[in-house]
Amino acid sequence: MGDELTRALQSLFAVALVAALAPVIVGLIPRLRVPQVVVLIVGGMIVGPQVFGLAEPESIELLSNVGLGFLFLLAGYELELALFRQRAGRLAVIAWVASAALAVGLVGILASIGLVRAFVPVALALTTTALGTLLPILRDHNMLRGTLGSYVLAGGAVGEFFPIVAIAIFLGSNGRFLGLLSLLVVAVVALVLSLLPRLGRGGRVQQILTEGEGATAQTTLRWTVTMLLLLLLIANAFGLDVVLGAFLAGVVLRHWAPGDAKSLDDKLDAVGYGFFIPVFFVASGMSLDLRSIVHEPARLILFFLLLLIVRGLPTLLVYRSALPRPQRVELVFLMATALPLLVALSEIGLETGEMLPENAAALVGAGVLSVLAFPGVAVAIDRRLAASRDVVTESERRQ
Repeated sequence: MGDELTRALQSLFAVALVAALAPVIVGLIPRLRVPQVVVLIVGGMIVGPQVFGLAEPESIELLSNVGLGFLFLLAGYELELALFRQRAGRLAVIAWVASAALAVGLVGILASIGLVRAFVPVALALTTTALGTLLPILRDHNMLRGTLGSYVLAGGAVGEFFPIVAIAIFLGSNGRFLGLLSLLVVAVVALVLSLLPRLGRGGRVQQILTEGEGATAQTTLRWTVTMLLLLLLIANAFGLDVVLGAFLAGVVLRHWAPGDAKSLDDKLDAVGYGFFIPVFFVASGMSLDLRSIVHEPARLILFFLLLLIVRGLPTLLVYRSALPRPQRVELVFLMATALPLLVALSEIGLETGEMLPENAAALVGAGVLSVLAFPGVAVAIDRRLAASRDVVTESERRQ
């Protein structure tokens, strides 16, 4: 027991150290414009069992899962359901369906020549978008403003939620019919949770929650974490992936949270991005199969290019009447950024024995590479567009 505790504390300290150093490293090398997420993953590789062996993924598995939950909770929390009644939501759905059709065709070719064994997980992986991963990058660079911001949020939400639903139906432990039934049950539970606050509105319970949200009781934050863990538990009990429960928890939270919403936003960011989410990314780096990537780098490059083709190219066509070409190109790189669901799909494929270990490693590696490269390109395009607008504005002022 003492040795296990020592190893667990050592692993947790190594992870916390990587998380603390990540923003310092990014700040010291501003020209590289490396997202913190990439530093966290690379740091996880370094402290993990395949390099220095300072930390064991098994020791922090629970914290890592909670971090994954927080990542998708915040993604769901950012989602405005009203977007899906607007043009941004409709175009996002069309673009994802086009990506799914393209993924089926291309992965079918790879399966026919023996490069892919797990057809469904790989095809779904190519249609994902890492909205939860992109959010801190987009916030830091003020890229959620204006028309483009609504298209990014809608496209990213569809790129996370639709694959999650597909995972529940096609890859759940209960089979397709029961998977769909389980999905509906969990959705109903989430809906009921979203309606519960109305029962106590204006009563003593709401008064207690409102008065305690800024005190040591931290009522709203405690109930938020409780709701997250409840939906994670329910999703897991029904054989669904925990990311579904977390995403639904975020959607529910937007309608559920009492009191000062801005204060709750800050607290969720502090708890999620301050501790749990970095643990997930560091643990992802620790679990990455570096040997497979080194031995077969071509697979990683192939999946990296497929992410851009499958998720990116439809965006250029679908949004041609909604956005000018530079912003469409910017959206291509943002939508093609993927990682958390790649990790989840790889783990599912390995657990079922359907996915080749080298493909699982290559998929996650391609996700890491996409997070490293694609957002940086999008940020550079956005800055260039902003600079052009500033020049035009200055010229108009002089005239």
